[in-house]
Amino acid sequence: MAPLAWLGLMQLASPALPVGGFSYSEGLEAAVETGRVTNEAQATSWLLDQLQLSLGRADLPACVAAMRAWREQDMGAVQAVNDWLLQTRETSELRLQAEQMGRSLLEWLRNKPQDEHSRAQLQALAALQPAPSWPVAFALAAAQTGAPLREAMLAHGFGWAENMVGAAVKAVPLGQSAGQRILQALSAALPGAVDAALAMGDDQRQAFTPMLAILSAQHEAQYSRLFRS
Repeated sequence: MAPLAWLGLMQLASPALPVGGFSYSEGLEAAVETGRVTNEAQATSWLLDQLQLSLGRADLPACVAAMRAWREQDMGAVQAVNDWLLQTRETSELRLQAEQMGRSLLEWLRNKPQDEHSRAQLQALAALQPAPSWPVAFALAAAQTGAPLREAMLAHGFGWAENMVGAAVKAVPLGQSAGQRILQALSAALPGAVDAALAMGDDQRQAFTPMLAILSAQHEAQYSRLFRS
C-alpha cells in the first residue's frame, strides 16, 4: 500500500477525526447503568460480542458494499446501502449517530483539496437522502485514499474499537491499561470480522441486536449520562 494511502487510513481511524465519534457509546453506557458491564472482563466480552454481532454483520459489510459502489460509480448501489443502514437503526439515537457522523465527515472532506472527480463524489454524498450515513461517508473517504478494500475495512473497524474502548474507560470506569488490553482483544478479533464482511453478500447483511436496541432506547431517557448514545 502506498504510504499516503496508509497514512490516510490512519487519519480516518483516529479518534481525533472531527466527526464526534468519541461522544457515543452505542448503548454501552446504558449497559453500565443497568449493571451488565461493571468491570474489564465484562466490558471486553460486551465489545467482542458487539463487534461480531453488530459491526461485523451490519456496518462492516455495508461499508464494503458502499466502497465498491463508490469505486464503480454506481450511485444506485450507494443509495441502496445508505437506505439500508438508516432503516435498520433500531433507535432514534443510533440513527442520529449515523447521520451526524456522516454529515460531519462530509464537511471534513469538503475542507480538503479536491479534484473535479472528488468534488462530484462529494456532491453525490451530500445528495443522499435523508442524510449520508457514517459507513457510506467513510467508504467514500477511504476510496479517495486509494487504499485496498481490506485495509480500509480494518481501519473502519479499528476506529470503532478505539472509540468504544474510550467510552468504556470513561463509563465503567476503567484504567488506561485495562483499556489497552480490551483494544488488543478487539484488534485480535477484527481481521476475522473483516474477512467475513468481505465475503458477505448484500442479502446476508443483518441488523438484529435486540438487547442493544432495548438498552439504547432506555438510554434515550436515562437521567444522567455522559454520551449521546
